[in-house]
Amino acid sequence: MKTRNEELLALADTIKVLNDDDALELFKKTLPGASASFVQVKVSTVSARARALAAIKNVKGHHLDFIAMAIQGKKIGFEKVIKMIEEMVSTLKTEQLDDDHKKEYGAKQFDLSDDKKKSLEKSVADLKTSIEDTKESIATAEDEIKALKKTIKALDKAVAEATDQRKEENEDFTELMASDAAAKELLGFAKNRLNKFYNPKLYKAPPKRVLSEEDRATLAAGGTLAPTAAPGGIAGTGVTVLADVSEHSQAKPPPPPEAPGAYQKKSEESTGVIAMIDLLVKDLDKEMTEAQTTEKDAQADYEQMMKDSSAKRAEDSKTLSDKEGAVADMNASLESDTESKTSTVKELGATLQYIQSLHAECDWLLQYFDVRKEARDSEIDALGKAKAVLSGADYSLVQTRAAKFLKRA
Repeated sequence: MKTRNEELLALADTIKVLNDDDALELFKKTLPGASASFVQVKVSTVSARARALAAIKNVKGHHLDFIAMAIQGKKIGFEKVIKMIEEMVSTLKTEQLDDDHKKEYGAKQFDLSDDKKKSLEKSVADLKTSIEDTKESIATAEDEIKALKKTIKALDKAVAEATDQRKEENEDFTELMASDAAAKELLGFAKNRLNKFYNPKLYKAPPKRVLSEEDRATLAAGGTLAPTAAPGGIAGTGVTVLADVSEHSQAKPPPPPEAPGAYQKKSEESTGVIAMIDLLVKDLDKEMTEAQTTEKDAQADYEQMMKDSSAKRAEDSKTLSDKEGAVADMNASLESDTESKTSTVKELGATLQYIQSLHAECDWLLQYFDVRKEARDSEIDALGKAKAVLSGADYSLVQTRAAKFLKRA
């Protein structure tokens, strides 16, 4: 910029000196007489070269130095010098056009890169937030999974304990029913034995022995049958405690015979004993009825508990499976987000490096663009004036037909 300003000042001073009236008068005295008409129209070829040379010498640059040498050497005609000036002006315009393109490119690239940088920074921030949220969700889900597993384990334990308890209760019920049934049967046997003596009409004889075909054949042949085995059980009554509970629960024993009426063979003591036996049987019936009700309710409660527990376990198992699937999905998402963040951070780093390279390439041009353009415009203007000087000299020579002078030049 400093050089170009000096160039403009030199051109202005040169033009001022050469256009001065005293200088024109001096040129009239020093130039050949044949060129007097030329001086009146324009300065002479020599003065034109001098004016152009004075303008060119103050401009720095190898192109202008070459033009100055061409003018100073006096071996190149004005036409060639003018062409060189035109080429230099074209070069300067091309340089300015390049600067314009670089400025436009730099501004555009800065805008695009800055937008990309902001977008990448936002993506990195969003991915970071997503990763943190996913990690927190995974931790929460894992805690819930642990709680569900603990709940299912406790439920299984409760079901097992309830099953063991129900089994024990059923065993106790079975034993009670068998014992009460045996007691009732034994009391019935005792009552029947009393009736045999005190109330023969109420006595129930044991069922007669049913003879088989073999027994009948033995008797027909005059033989004797084997004696009937004595009944076992309690006191030879045939009553045992180990009765099948299903028989007692499904088919109740027949009710005890009614107490004897007005007929009394012996004293009233037998009646009191039989009444006491009936009362004991009644108490046993009540106890068995209550036990059956309790057993039925307990079994119903157990079955409902099993049903509820099964439904609860199925629901918890499904929830557990869903949460484990969700954790797997979240882990996959976390891995994907982590990879995306890594690649985005790398891309952001590359973008920042590119922006830095843009600054290194374009900052100087963008900062001094206006100064360079102004200096280049001034340079083009100065070259235009130099061209005008040389073009004017050429025209005056044609007007004055100073061919010999041109030849010597």
